[in-house]
Amino acid sequence: MTDTDTRSAMIETCLKMTAAGINQGTAGNVSVRTESGLLITPSSMPYDQMCPEDIVEMSLDGQWSGNRRPSSEWRFHRDILAARKDVSVVLHCHSVHATALACLHRSIPSYHYMVGVAGGTDIRCAPYATFGTQALSDAAITALVDRKACLLGQHGQISLGKNLDAALWMAIEVETLADMYLRALSVGEPPILPDDEMARVLDQMQRMDYGLAPNDEPAPVGAD
Repeated sequence: MTDTDTRSAMIETCLKMTAAGINQGTAGNVSVRTESGLLITPSSMPYDQMCPEDIVEMSLDGQWSGNRRPSSEWRFHRDILAARKDVSVVLHCHSVHATALACLHRSIPSYHYMVGVAGGTDIRCAPYATFGTQALSDAAITALVDRKACLLGQHGQISLGKNLDAALWMAIEVETLADMYLRALSVGEPPILPDDEMARVLDQMQRMDYGLAPNDEPAPVGAD
């Protein structure tokens, strides 16, 4: 995939976020690993107005080039990609139900076995930190240890993937799990699957590639 193709695919993913109802306005952002750093969506620009030239190229030292400024959340995109060699895409959005739980500082526990698709027995909620800060990036990195997704306290969610399709799939799944969890909480605290059962679930998922997006397979550096 060429650089232009990757940029176009990033914009398409952003539009899919809006169509899926997991993002609105100019909220949210997407980044893709490159050989020299990352590509990231620009700050404060509606997705339906973006063109490939608006996507910002960044190095891991925070330097950037292009027609527009990078997303204000570039720090956690840069830091996650630097820390997580197993992923190539970082997707952040303010999906309604995941954000509602984040406003309560509630992680998503293993009330349903599909919580395991994020890599563990829960989807953690990071403590609140001001948007765009190193403190927020540090909190996100901690919440994402051994996980493919997390919530951000009073903010939104982050989902990771080996490619754009996988990261978008994860974000939609996190939102679905958050929606179901909030519905269950409206009746009462749901029972939580024990760790030994979740260990069996995670083992089964790993052996079956269960819950992976259709294109979630190892991709070369720089691929979407």
